[in-house]
Amino acid sequence: MTVHFIGAGPGAADLITLRAQRLIAASPVVLYAGALVPDEVLAHAPRDARLVDTQNLALDAIVAEYRGAHERGEDVARLHSGDISIWSAAAEQMRRLDELGIAYDLTPGVPAFAAAAASLRRELTLPAIAQTVILTRHARRATPMPEGEELDALAAHGATLVLHLAVQAIDELAPRLAEHYGVDGAVAVVARASHPDEIVLRGTLETIASQVRDAGVRRTAVIIVGPALADRGFCDSHLYSAERARP
Repeated sequence: MTVHFIGAGPGAADLITLRAQRLIAASPVVLYAGALVPDEVLAHAPRDARLVDTQNLALDAIVAEYRGAHERGEDVARLHSGDISIWSAAAEQMRRLDELGIAYDLTPGVPAFAAAAASLRRELTLPAIAQTVILTRHARRATPMPEGEELDALAAHGATLVLHLAVQAIDELAPRLAEHYGVDGAVAVVARASHPDEIVLRGTLETIASQVRDAGVRRTAVIIVGPALADRGFCDSHLYSAERARP
């Protein structure tokens, strides 16, 4: 058997890959991340599949599900919201599977920041404006950030900055970010990106906190800040330049 770690996307049921759909449909056991994975995605599972909501389970209980499926010879579709490569807590599960000698593979998904950029209709990298995207999070209620990855150090680069798990601290974070991007720095908050009840807020680092409060956004949101959100005067890329040598 194999445990298939699957990025189930940011929320919209049709933002999973064809591979993900095929693996879910072929797995007798499906573990999923609670309210973050829509019922429409779970509907791809076999009618008699064992469906396990992991949102209130500790790691040992999740591993016990893997062990039981392994003993029965049943594949497992392990659904995580977004993409497996960032903040999925999959690494600790894979470490346990390595110890148990249980096979697994990974199927990527659409991350929340990509869905948010799509909702904003913005490219996060623009020629001569921003060529770097920094993905990070706020550490108030989670694992502490490693030394050297403090917010001020990252914001000092002036690159496009994407903050996850941070919207509840927007009153604290906006002034800190304004020290690097300016009070008029462009910022957006996208809550529940790609969901039917998605909320998109655009503003400056001076106004965004009040906009978030007024909209009642408290969780499941990303904050994106940087000049790529606002700049319309960027040059055309070299990729499609008429001066570029082509075969």
